[in-house]
Amino acid sequence: MEILPIPAESFKVGFIGAGKMAESIARGVVASGVLPPNRICTAVHSDLNRRDVFESFGVNVFSTSEEVVKESDVVIFSKAVTELKSKLSKNKILVSVAAGIKLNDLQEWSGQDRFIRVMPNTPAAVGEAASADEKMFDAVTGLSGSGPAYIFLAIEALADGGVAAGLPRELALSLASQTVLGAATMVSKTGKHPGVLKDDVTSPGGTTIAGVHELEKGSFRATLMNAVVAAAKRSRELSQS
Repeated sequence: MEILPIPAESFKVGFIGAGKMAESIARGVVASGVLPPNRICTAVHSDLNRRDVFESFGVNVFSTSEEVVKESDVVIFSKAVTELKSKLSKNKILVSVAAGIKLNDLQEWSGQDRFIRVMPNTPAAVGEAASADEKMFDAVTGLSGSGPAYIFLAIEALADGGVAAGLPRELALSLASQTVLGAATMVSKTGKHPGVLKDDVTSPGGTTIAGVHELEKGSFRATLMNAVVAAAKRSRELSQS
């Protein structure tokens, strides 16, 4: 069967699965102007709250996944849905953002070769996703796929520390968030190693080295490293199950 090109000026994107990842990608696509919300759809079967979330920024919400496939040129799967196999065709681009399902398995399940596997993360909602394809996928999942959760914990902990030191909660959270954003921007924009940037802030006998000393006593770096390794291991386990 001839594969028809997808028209760039009118193609539609559908999400199978209406969870947080689908929401983040959809929000980012709309906010960046890549697609208007009326060219994006998903399906919500029972959770009316998820329907309200997607409809709040203009996405079309259907009652069945079959309708999503029918209306979409690009179908993004956060899970494999067996009953959709007969609805797929070579004229659709299929994308998986599901952890633990290998590309070969996706192609076998769908009966289609036009399948892409990618691992984004939830900062896609604000146009700051870190994404990668299948090569070294488990490690990518452990670092950038799961990494936002680690950073959210760090921001929460920094804010709690600020409250403990006497700051109002709202101000503490704002400062913690901006501090992480500023530090991340310095790493990405200056090209300097984070260790060098850390040393630039750390004066002899000063406040910062006192704080860093406490983090080192709590095995801060080793804990983050272990978290990435554990998440990558779990991704491998899921792909073998």
